[in-house]
Amino acid sequence: MAFSGLLRRRLIACSVMVAVLVFRTNGIDIYQEWNVAIDTTVNPTTSQQPVITINGMFPGPLINATTNDFIHVNVFNNLDEPLLFTWNGIQQRLNSWQDGVSGTNCPIQPGKNWTYVFQTKDQIGTFFYFPSINFQKAAGGFGSVRVNNRIVIDVPFPKPEAEFDLLIGDWLNTSYKDARSLIQSNNTSGELDLPDFVLMNGKGPYGYPGMVNYESFTVSQGKTYRFRVSNVGNDLSFNFRIQNHQMVVVETEGSYTQQITLDSLDVHVGQSYSVLVSANQQEADYYIVATPKMLSTAENSSLVGKGVLHYANSNTPVTGPLPGGPDPFDRSFSVDQAKSIRWNMTAGAARPNPQGTFNVSNVTLSQTFILRSSMADIGGFQRYVVNNVSYLTPETPLKLADQFANGSGVYQLDQFPVQSVNSAAENGVFVATGNHKGWIELVFKNDLDAMDAWHLDGFGFYVVGFGDGDWQPDLRSTYNLLDPVVRSTTQVYPGGWTAVYAFLDNPGMWNLRSQHLKNWYLGQELYIRVYDADPNPAKERPPPENLLLCGIFETPAPASPPPGPPAAPVPANAPVGQTPW
Repeated sequence: MAFSGLLRRRLIACSVMVAVLVFRTNGIDIYQEWNVAIDTTVNPTTSQQPVITINGMFPGPLINATTNDFIHVNVFNNLDEPLLFTWNGIQQRLNSWQDGVSGTNCPIQPGKNWTYVFQTKDQIGTFFYFPSINFQKAAGGFGSVRVNNRIVIDVPFPKPEAEFDLLIGDWLNTSYKDARSLIQSNNTSGELDLPDFVLMNGKGPYGYPGMVNYESFTVSQGKTYRFRVSNVGNDLSFNFRIQNHQMVVVETEGSYTQQITLDSLDVHVGQSYSVLVSANQQEADYYIVATPKMLSTAENSSLVGKGVLHYANSNTPVTGPLPGGPDPFDRSFSVDQAKSIRWNMTAGAARPNPQGTFNVSNVTLSQTFILRSSMADIGGFQRYVVNNVSYLTPETPLKLADQFANGSGVYQLDQFPVQSVNSAAENGVFVATGNHKGWIELVFKNDLDAMDAWHLDGFGFYVVGFGDGDWQPDLRSTYNLLDPVVRSTTQVYPGGWTAVYAFLDNPGMWNLRSQHLKNWYLGQELYIRVYDADPNPAKERPPPENLLLCGIFETPAPASPPPGPPAAPVPANAPVGQTPW
């Protein structure tokens, strides 16, 4: 199949409809231009290695938006391989064409550029972006996304003195390409079993031998600050705390939470939180610490992330032992804290009406998926599997095939089980039907001996329950249906299960994945196809005018078809695909 004149006319007509829709909204346009490149001089640790930077920055630039704004990101790919970015937690309402994962987008080829255009529709909160293919997230390329409230919506806490973005994550000293090759070949020899460092905003631990740069935040005594904390790592959950300071949890991944005061906070891979910290101690410097969960570490370990909270008039460096935290193996502490993160039912968020207007106390489920994650040998290679299926990425994005070929030749809808385990482990293109405007229950069962975290693009889900062992329907009686928090990433404890509810009101092709990079890269993902047959672009956006083509749509164009009805004129500078630069 090819990008025919008919297909071109369809895209142009669709783009006109999109322009009309855009004009009627009340957001502003935000433009960024990103030059994405490998930099071997950044050196976030004591080893020289390639780091993916954006405009020479690691982490990349902040996207600072407000509800309903339109974000335009023109990405120039200076890498020597294809590239995509995804926007972790941004729901891409009615527009999975901008989601930036392998199932929705053709990658940006080396030496080319492409512009993402998406709206922060009906969202507020703390998020981040990162490269989504080729194991590139292990080399950086990530950055913060803030979505602020509109002025007309009250924020449920006093305005802080300032806001700080804090991206914390584990890091490999091994080049991402070398790590990728080792994982693909099963030849890790244990060297990738653990990361090498925990970084804070791309900087190594304070005081670690050989480290020059560390992260520091300056505060004024008596003021309160909002820290937007994200786990951008690939493997480790961490416990976050600040010496001699408590924190008030106020938001997570677009939901205002009930405000609870904590000494420390567990943050799992892919999760984001906002916490308020009051500078109410003597003017001195204090440790900011992130220690791994389910791992014993010494204070001087490279896997203990350390930064500094610096009072503006302080002449006193950090002193004393690191602030104590929970036992990293204390599962009860972690689960109890997770259950205490609850929705603020009375606060408004992106809309004036309270969050609690939308609740799950009386919903009728239309689907239940029970998704069991484990490992299996497939053809002599160790793969991560969901219900004994390891996702095999086709050359043609699923969304592209869905739009122009009804999926034919790329995937078979509902080929694999969603409530049982496939009889034999196999690779496959796992795409399941999600009932449009139906409530789905997702039960994540973790048969691995390590923590996991699951993420759903396109939606926020209600985290209703955690448990140990196998899940059974009668365990629904243990669910919190009163005020479960809504977020897009949830942890699943080893040998346990986590249950979430989601309302599938967002048509598109949506990625459901492990946030642990190795798991994801080796097959722990699937796609949920939420389909609305109504072609009205108010129901789902048509493909963008600059749509990239690849896979079965990249073949040479056939002979011109017979003349059809006149097409709308094409502007001379109308983008159709990638442009060289």
